[in-house]
Amino acid sequence: MLSYDLSDEQRLFRDTVREFAEGEIGPVAEELDREGRFPVELVRRAADLGLMGIPLPEEWGGAGAGTVSYAIAIEELARVDSSFAITVAAHTSLGTMPIYLFGSDEQRGRWLPDLAAGRALGAFGLTEPGAGSDAGATRTAARLEDGDWVIDGSKMFITNAGTKLSRLVTITARTGNDEISNIVVENETPGYDQSAPLKKMGWRSSDTRELTFSGCRVPEGNLLGPRGAGFRQFLEILDGGRISVAALGVGMAQGAFEMALRYAREREQFGRPIGRFQAVQFKLADMATEVEAGRNLVLKAAWLKDEGREFAQAAAIAKLYTGELARRACNEAVQIHGGYGFMDEYPVSRFYRDAKVLEIGEGTNEIQRLVIARGLGL
Repeated sequence: MLSYDLSDEQRLFRDTVREFAEGEIGPVAEELDREGRFPVELVRRAADLGLMGIPLPEEWGGAGAGTVSYAIAIEELARVDSSFAITVAAHTSLGTMPIYLFGSDEQRGRWLPDLAAGRALGAFGLTEPGAGSDAGATRTAARLEDGDWVIDGSKMFITNAGTKLSRLVTITARTGNDEISNIVVENETPGYDQSAPLKKMGWRSSDTRELTFSGCRVPEGNLLGPRGAGFRQFLEILDGGRISVAALGVGMAQGAFEMALRYAREREQFGRPIGRFQAVQFKLADMATEVEAGRNLVLKAAWLKDEGREFAQAAAIAKLYTGELARRACNEAVQIHGGYGFMDEYPVSRFYRDAKVLEIGEGTNEIQRLVIARGLGL
């Protein structure tokens, strides 16, 4: 029987994440954004609450809570601050999941307990300066030499690679002709360097850097899964990651809607609250409708994944819709705020800047449409 109800455990979990987001992240989000400062202590606090390994099995240090609960958590975090939400999402979906899905038991035992428990952060290096949507154009190369992989190349726009908590990055590299593999590189490895944090329009308190590898040597045993399986692996990782980014889009839209609704009730013009005017009412009605639709798309994709069913198409649809939804909702929220929405003292300004990246990161809107079209057999 079809049910839209969350379990008691999921509702309690949602309330716990919401309390953390509103009580601990919200009061400092503007300051972190203004300073472009990565919130090390908040990440540690999130780890204490079990938020850094939500879908990972308990045997590896995670919460074993599944994808639906994970999506709920990301939405609640993004409702307050999407910079923090992407820190958790990138660590979980991109930094940790490759090791869980494709690693050997020895590799899982070496890295997963600290990653799943949030004692360390993981990153995933796919994008390069010359290979964005065309990820198959990877130029970073790795060759075997005396039992080591020797890596040369660079990665761009990588999240979580250079913080005090960062432990490792899994990178795609060419290990032969027409062969891409995934290799784990630990921080502090000679020949592996991270740039200073990149200056960004939004997501300013998340960690984003360029990575360079120059004669970087890692053990042959750091190969993740079979040699040459990297392309298939990262496509699978991106499918799962799109659910968390879609949840982030819903959270941003929900947060923008709540700010706009509150302002419409408080702000008076022409002798009455602006929420009494039909022009504003229709904006809010459309936002409420679209947020509900977006949330259902995300939860369906997450449910399909938890059920072990095919979810890639649903994840792409959810990611496409909610990325555009976040941009529309934040734009309308600023419009409802008027001139005040253009001022940084109002959080809706930060939401507006943060929203655009959801149409670019984790696969652009155009790539999502390609994925969906292929799923239609086109």
